Amino acid sequence: MRVALIAMIAAVLSLGACTSAPAPAPSPAASAPVIVPGRPGEAARTVSPGEAATLVPTPTANASDVEYVQDMIVHHRQALDMAALAPTRAENTRLKSLASRIKDSQAPEIQFMTTWLQQQGQRVPDHHARHEGMPGMATPEQIEALKAASGKEFDRLFLRLMTAHHEGALKMSEQVLIGGSHLRIEELAGDVTATQSAEIRRMLEMQAEL
Repeated sequence: MRVALIAMIAAVLSLGACTSAPAPAPSPAASAPVIVPGRPGEAARTVSPGEAATLVPTPTANASDVEYVQDMIVHHRQALDMAALAPTRAENTRLKSLASRIKDSQAPEIQFMTTWLQQQGQRVPDHHARHEGMPGMATPEQIEALKAASGKEFDRLFLRLMTAHHEGALKMSEQVLIGGSHLRIEELAGDVTATQSAEIRRMLEMQAEL
């Protein structure tokens, strides 16, 4: 990772400053330029060793990061509510396993996002937060229909709603990867994208088999 690489470079460069012994004459390697990788879509650049030691970034959050985290908490909560119905209503065992994996991955992410917002001094959305216009969210009517379904009817509706829900999460993550600035939120959005893209593929396979 770019940040880890920069930190490692800075740490190596600072070792010589921690000794009381007379410093040897700088070798050609000590003054050689350092190549710093760019962010995704950006070119790498060449800097001096001294400049590289100052390039370890401090994570900062902007409005896009905060909005993404607040919205994704609400988004994840609905996914957990839907997944909680599967053990008693689903017929397909693979679907039940998928619902369990969704719970196992998204519940810790909610906890992380809640803590992050608190650390940033930002509002944590309550459980009655509105979500109109949020990509992929099921309507109250769709949730009621899911609660009333069972067996193959539940399986088909769950897969359709959860696939759309995941696709919405991918759109949200894509937006924050473009507009956000906090490294931990960039990592979170990348994790959400990777995990939910794989789950979408599984759900499409299951839909084709029903």
